[in-house]
Amino acid sequence: MTASVAVDELRTVVAALHAELVRYGLVAWTAGNISGRVPGEDLFVIKPSGISYDDLTPGSVVVCDLDGNLVEGDLAPSSDTAAHAYVYRARPDVGGVVHTHSPYATAWAARNEAIPCVLTAMADEFGGEIPVGPFALIGDDSIGRGIVETLAGSRSPAVLMRNHGVFTIGKDPRAAVKAAVMCEDVARTVHLARTAGDPLPIDPEHIDSLYRRYQTVYGQR
Repeated sequence: MTASVAVDELRTVVAALHAELVRYGLVAWTAGNISGRVPGEDLFVIKPSGISYDDLTPGSVVVCDLDGNLVEGDLAPSSDTAAHAYVYRARPDVGGVVHTHSPYATAWAARNEAIPCVLTAMADEFGGEIPVGPFALIGDDSIGRGIVETLAGSRSPAVLMRNHGVFTIGKDPRAAVKAAVMCEDVARTVHLARTAGDPLPIDPEHIDSLYRRYQTVYGQR
C-alpha cells in the first residue's frame, strides 16, 4: 500500500470515528478530536481546528508530521496537535489518540481525582485506576508530556488531565475511541455509586486476573 493510499484510508476512518464521540455524548459543539498514526510513516491525521462534526469529511481531515507541522490539507490542525504529536514521538506503540471533555470524566479531572478501580469493567479495560495528569496549558507539547509521564508504567489507556478533560490512547484510532467511551461510562457509574456510599475496591490480584482475561481471551480471536 502506498503512503497516499494509507493516508486516504486513515482519513476516512478518523472522520467516521468522530461520529462516535457525538453518539456517546463525549463532546459538545466543535470540542474534541481524534488522530491516527499513518502506518509505516512519520505522519498522523487529525481533525482540523474548530470544524463542526456535521461538516467533517475525510477530505477535511489534515495530515501532520510527528513534530506537529501541517503537511497536507487546507485547514489549520487541531489546537491539540502538539500534544498528539508528542505522544506519537514518545510512544511508538500508540496508533490513535482521542481527546474529549466528556462530562463525568472531566468532573473527576476538575477535582484532580483519579477514578478508583471498583468495577470489573474498569479492571478489564484499564487494568486499574484511571489516573490524573498535571495541569497544562493548550498550544504546545506540555499536555503531551503530561499524558506520557502519567501513563508511564500504567496499564490505563486513559488519563484525566487536571482541569481539562480526557485523553485516551490505543493501538489504532478505534481502540482509543473505545477507551474514551468506556472512560466516560465508568466515570459516571463510580460517581453514582459514591452518592450512596463508598464503593468497594477490587483486590489487586482480581484486577490482574480480570485484565489478563479481557485482554487475551474476551471476544473473537
